[in-house]
Order: sequence, then structure tokens, then C-alpha cells
Amino acid sequence: MRVHVVSDVHGNTDALARAGDGADALICLGDLVLFLDYADHSRGIFPDLFGVANADRLVELRTARRFDEARDLGRSLWAGLDVDRDTAIEAAVRRQYAELFAAFPTPTYATYGNVDIPALWPEYARPGTTVLDGRRVELGGLVLGFVGGGLRTPMRTPYEISDEEYAAKVEALGEVDVLCSHIPPEVPDLTYDTVARRFERGSRALLDAIRRTRPRYALFGHVHQPLARRMRIGATECVNVGHFAATGRPFALEW
Repeated sequence: MRVHVVSDVHGNTDALARAGDGADALICLGDLVLFLDYADHSRGIFPDLFGVANADRLVELRTARRFDEARDLGRSLWAGLDVDRDTAIEAAVRRQYAELFAAFPTPTYATYGNVDIPALWPEYARPGTTVLDGRRVELGGLVLGFVGGGLRTPMRTPYEISDEEYAAKVEALGEVDVLCSHIPPEVPDLTYDTVARRFERGSRALLDAIRRTRPRYALFGHVHQPLARRMRIGATECVNVGHFAATGRPFALEW
């Protein structure tokens, strides 16, 4: 069995259409939407609406962790639009989802990232795409469990939930062979982004489940440039499958 795994697609539709080539299935660990490309500030919903100069300024403020100023900038820009914020964002996300879900091969097993909008997924997920969050599936004799979304942060991205709600989804999985999530377990080497120079939120519940249930693999994304891309925790190989928007290459898992 060969499965390809991607995360943090962020609008890379062309590469996504090829991501399942040579595999029995594709797994997507979320973050389909591109709101703002930190490497190319001309790409994404934000620069489309407000221009590259404002995108440059927003990235500067967020990178400096000046989140209050970043929110003030956002509020002033949204106030100048003729359409309300939620309507504008939903329309842009819908355009991206239409292209991205059409690019998924069959079969695809997907869960949400922190920048995704789960309420819209049922409208775009085609036959052959199975959406899983706090649920399990069996592939090739192995049980895979999926946990979507992220934990609450000052960034206030669309699908951030409380630690308690997230832990409940992890607990609902029970013992699995492969633990699939968008965010990593709470381990400093796995949560530190070397380019952004900050720790992202990792999950203590994921770390506890890895230590308790000892899956073969824990697969995740979220941290685009991690200090460590993989490490072993006990019997479990923990792997950041990569920033797919930048690399266009899936991680291959074979058994």
C-alpha cells in the first residue's frame, strides 16, 4: 500500500492535481485556503482585496508579533470596503474551494486545517473525497485516525477550537496505527518555525495520545519551516509531511 500525504496546500491547485500520482490514496491534512502567502505577498485573498503594499505591512506586523496593530490595520482596511468582511472572504474561499476540491484524486481522505472553513466543505467534497475529523478509517489493514483544525492563537484563524474540544476529538479516536492531524504534538522541535522565529501551537492531547497508544506514525503539517521535520517519540515516528504550497511534493507512506 502506498499513500501520499499533503498538508498546507494554500492554493497550490496545480501540484495538488498531481499529488496522488502513483499512490493508492491521497491524504490531505488541511489548510487548503490561501489568505496570504508570506513568501509572495502578491498571492492570496488579502492582497487581492487590499493590494500588495498592505499585505507587506500586515506580514511585517504579524512577524514582529504586533498582533494588536495588525488587527487595527485589518479593521481599517475592511471598513473601507463596500461589502462586509464575512461576505467578501466567503466568496473568495468558495472560488478557491471549487478549484481545489476538483483537483483531489479518488480516493482522498481529508481533514481541516486552522485556516479552513468546515461549514463549506460538504458543498465541494465530491464522491471519492472522504472528510474526517475525530473519526477513523481503515486503509490496507491499518487504522488511520484524523483530527482537524488548530488551537486558539492571537492570529484568530477560522477553525481554531479550545484545547478541551480538541482533546475530546483525539480521545474519540482510541488506538490507531496512524494518527493524522493538521497541527503537531506539543514538542518544541516540532512546533518552532525557523523562518517566522516563533513557536506555533502544538497539542498536548496529541502528545499524550502518542505516548499512551503508541501509533506507528503521527503525521501532521502546520509548521511550514520546522526545526525538526521528523523525530521518534517512543515507538512512534512523528513526521511533518511538509509545506506543500512551497514544495509541491507529497510525503509518501508505504506498508
